[in-house]
Amino acid sequence: MKKINCKEYFNNRKKNRKNIKNGSYSIGITAVIIAVIVVLNLVVQEIPAQYRELDLSEQKLYTIGDQTKKVLRELKEDVTLYYIVQDGRESSDIERLLERYKDESSHIKVEKKDPALYPNFTSQYTQDEVSDNSIIVVCGDRNKVVSYNTMYESDIDYTTYSSQVTGFDGEGQITSAIDYVTSEDLPTMYVLQGHEEAAISTNLKDAIAKQNITIADLNLLTEDAVPEDADAICILAPAKDISEEEADKIISYLEGGGKALIVSSYSSEKMPNFASVLENYGVKTCDGIVLEGDQNHYISNNPTYILPNIESTDITSELSSGNNYILMPVAQGIQTLDNYRDSLKIENLLTTSDNAYSKVNVESSTLEKEEGDISGPFNLGVSITESVGEGKETQIVYFSSESLFSDQTNQMVSGSNFQLITDSLGWMCEHTEGVSVPVKSMELSNLTISAADSSFWSIFCIGVLPVAVLLLGGGIWLKRRKQ
Repeated sequence: MKKINCKEYFNNRKKNRKNIKNGSYSIGITAVIIAVIVVLNLVVQEIPAQYRELDLSEQKLYTIGDQTKKVLRELKEDVTLYYIVQDGRESSDIERLLERYKDESSHIKVEKKDPALYPNFTSQYTQDEVSDNSIIVVCGDRNKVVSYNTMYESDIDYTTYSSQVTGFDGEGQITSAIDYVTSEDLPTMYVLQGHEEAAISTNLKDAIAKQNITIADLNLLTEDAVPEDADAICILAPAKDISEEEADKIISYLEGGGKALIVSSYSSEKMPNFASVLENYGVKTCDGIVLEGDQNHYISNNPTYILPNIESTDITSELSSGNNYILMPVAQGIQTLDNYRDSLKIENLLTTSDNAYSKVNVESSTLEKEEGDISGPFNLGVSITESVGEGKETQIVYFSSESLFSDQTNQMVSGSNFQLITDSLGWMCEHTEGVSVPVKSMELSNLTISAADSSFWSIFCIGVLPVAVLLLGGGIWLKRRKQ
């Protein structure tokens, strides 16, 4: 039988007690750390998503802008955003965007509705099929469905004949829907018909509809006057003159505090009645077509494709403060009359350089300035206001290029042309001010380069750079040869 050493026994016992104590201490520390992590996780989850989640996407897909924040700050009614999606099919972009809306306003509530669990839910608001990741915006008895398809823009790539997503419009569509369900009176814009006017493209109609402006046709040959519910009228580049009676009806509407978006286009046909509407408000168009003499103000080596200066006004403040271009092909100069009534306020929106001139003889074989051409600078877009009493104010925006409304022209300046148009309507229809949220591009933006920059880089790449490389190579060769 082994004899037990008492000293060794007590030492082992003491060591075991110490190990147990250290083990208990470690277990306690671990438990405290786990508890702290759990509590911190719960606390972090309560922090608004805009502070705990950084939007690292290049296009800032789920970051809301100042215009949306303004709309949300001014909410006085509760709005519910029903997120229609089956479990497991959620779009991370849309989920994060909805979090931003909820965090920005206490009047916004977000609820997820799984069609598998609530098969009849959407039928309360629409009889159409609602796709996954769509949103139903509800306020009181008003509602609007924001379809998943409308939140993404796509184009056909004709090299592969496949559809590619080019833009995310989640913020624009949701903010527009919130404005729609919280507004009682939505504006209507009547578009004059009957004179071979230019057509409003589908893309531009969509941009205007996003501002919750209803577009209706107007035929003043059959109407006694501009309808009373008109918040604005649009005269879009008529190819034939309006009648004297139509001009009188338009002027009567404007003198009562009406609003108008007016666009002209160069035509060899005389249109004195159309001109009389403009002249009643202190402006007229110059003869001919404007050509830019400054290479920094046109593109494609074509002086009729003008990049005008964007003046800073209530309408153009956002465009003028950023790195934006407006493209106006085949524009006419806008001049103010020598004498117009003092109550009119005419403000420049778009202007040419001092080197611009109007080519009066459009059939001329040269683009150079000739005798009889009119010297610039010119306005290519103006706003006109006039107080008419009783708190009413006439507001007119006039542009002198039909191509401003072209999809192709708009694409060449990455959407700035359409933004100018919607900002102009927002200025006239005060209801829509701050709701024109542009689409966030998911493709490379078009690079607009002036003719001067194009010439510089051509000379640099073709002439300067090769010569510099040859000189550098020659210098190195000579240095090594001497060695």
